[in-house]
Amino acid sequence: MSTVQNNTVSPSLLASMNPASTATQGTAAAAQDTFMKLLVTQMKNQDPLNPLDNAQVTSQLAQLSTVTGIEKMNTTLQSLIGSYQSSQTLQAAGMIGHGVLAAGSSLNLNNGQAPFGIDLTASADDVKVTIKDASGRPVRSMDLGSQAAGMLPLQWDGRTDSGAAAANGQYSFTVSATQAGQKVGADSLAFGQVASVASGGQGVVLNVSGLGSVNLADIRQIL
Repeated sequence: MSTVQNNTVSPSLLASMNPASTATQGTAAAAQDTFMKLLVTQMKNQDPLNPLDNAQVTSQLAQLSTVTGIEKMNTTLQSLIGSYQSSQTLQAAGMIGHGVLAAGSSLNLNNGQAPFGIDLTASADDVKVTIKDASGRPVRSMDLGSQAAGMLPLQWDGRTDSGAAAANGQYSFTVSATQAGQKVGADSLAFGQVASVASGGQGVVLNVSGLGSVNLADIRQIL
């Protein structure tokens, strides 16, 4: 009589039934069927002097239950993620045509209008913004004085420090903030208009004029 030397299920078989371990795995039902066939064959060919005991059978059935439960949980999670992403896409579609602020230091001056913003991590008693032209030369300094923590939408009127009107085009800006002489964290926020929305492996992505592709989670404020 042939005997089975090892009374435990092969780990490679259990791995093959795990949907995350291979692209060729079957469904939960197929995995259960394969498992039961192996278990029955194992019992038929067990060593009479060393039979499969109840604890071993219970352990192997528990492993099957765990693998099946994980597969069902993964399926449920994927369904929830897909539903959540679809909901996000629909919500983001409502942002098309709206202006938004996201991390960035670019400025687009158009007919005396160049919106931008800053985000202070704490209150500051001295906040300054320096606007620079394409060559990096400062053209306008803005002293904002004392500001509370949080986001602050701003607008540059296109005037230089001399009072002359700056030419339309691309500029950049930097921000500095202090409280009692100590530096305060300040993020620069660039302005852009949402042109379209896409959904993919990276989640919901907005195509923002002047800023390119921006993840929905990176939008700091909708104007």
